[in-house]
Amino acid sequence: MCSKALSRVLLVPRVIVPKPILHGAESARFYSEESKARKTPLYDLHTKYGGKVVDFAGFLLPVQYSDLSLSESHLFTRRSASIFDVSHMLQTNVRGKDCLSWFESICPVDLKGMQDGSSSLTVFLNDKGGIIDDLIVTKVNAETLYIVSNAGRLEVDKQHMKETSEIFKNQGNDVNVEFWDTSERALIALQGPKAASVLQDLTDIPLKDLVFMTSRLGKVAGVDCRVTRCGYTGEDGVEISIPADKAEHVTEALLQSNDTKLAGLGARDSLRLEAGLCLYGNDIDESVTPVEANLTWLIAKRRRTDSNFPGSSIILRHIKEGVSKRRVGIRMDSGPPARKGAVLKDAKTSETVGSVTSGCPAPSLGGNVAMGYISEALKKAGTELLVNIRGKDVPCVVAKMPFVPSKYYIKK
Repeated sequence: MCSKALSRVLLVPRVIVPKPILHGAESARFYSEESKARKTPLYDLHTKYGGKVVDFAGFLLPVQYSDLSLSESHLFTRRSASIFDVSHMLQTNVRGKDCLSWFESICPVDLKGMQDGSSSLTVFLNDKGGIIDDLIVTKVNAETLYIVSNAGRLEVDKQHMKETSEIFKNQGNDVNVEFWDTSERALIALQGPKAASVLQDLTDIPLKDLVFMTSRLGKVAGVDCRVTRCGYTGEDGVEISIPADKAEHVTEALLQSNDTKLAGLGARDSLRLEAGLCLYGNDIDESVTPVEANLTWLIAKRRRTDSNFPGSSIILRHIKEGVSKRRVGIRMDSGPPARKGAVLKDAKTSETVGSVTSGCPAPSLGGNVAMGYISEALKKAGTELLVNIRGKDVPCVVAKMPFVPSKYYIKK
């Protein structure tokens, strides 16, 4: 196991998380009392390899491991491959001949226009066009869907899918929603430029044909799994859905390669922010529409024409007439990072024009990156702003996202 065979086992049932690890409102939103937190199927593996475990979204998960610092883990992912335990996320199966119509009634995705085995990022919307949650849906076939949504919205998403599917069924439609419990199913993310080469040695799935945002069933280390080419880091990689009792076996098999290491929540957060990806509860929530969140591309062309998804009239008006605020990227060359809630000001007038929603150091770039909402008139890349950090106005600039070029596998 080389460097992965740690000389001592560090069992930390709870640690105090310093600001540089998880920032802004994450601790307030996601952390729960340890007595109520649940173990994922990989909990014992985390403690075996020196994981510093915290309560996150009601689950005991590692922030980092004792063999690497946060920045080292971040950079290792960018150049090699890291394994993240994302078993806390909600995995849902939907079956029935009317499941596509039901799902399109709560999301703006064009499922009917997607090929079998393809996946898409989409959002649950409320009647005002606000984002209830962001999620990835896989169209297994015309009568089967596989959904992965956020742990922080687990109960909200369950209730939303239950209520809307029951209404749909009462209208004579065929749709059945089944939620996988963490005790039944694990989920890991293998992310980084060497992810595919590491996985190919262990799977019967020809990964050269599994392009970004496609999914299929196959064996991984001899275990029947679902492998989806996607992730939350901007790198090539996959998410692997595994029977809970086989999760350690599959993860240990992946760890046999010198090109893989375990990574935790800290690196996951800085990687996703460099990739310009949203964190629910910080960068998007029920008060924000996809247009304001700079996610207009999630509204499929056919769905805009049909105009039959929740909040469609508001969202289509935003697309046509514009919005007053917009999510943008922000770069700072030096100094402390801007955290959630930091006030953004016009550099010329010092007037408040918005606020930061996420921010952290950028190990791949140097300096700091952030995202936030600002007045629409100031959204152009290169616009100079000020951000108030610890009572001091610090220069920053609006920047294009992703901050680090995406490296998703798209077969040409």
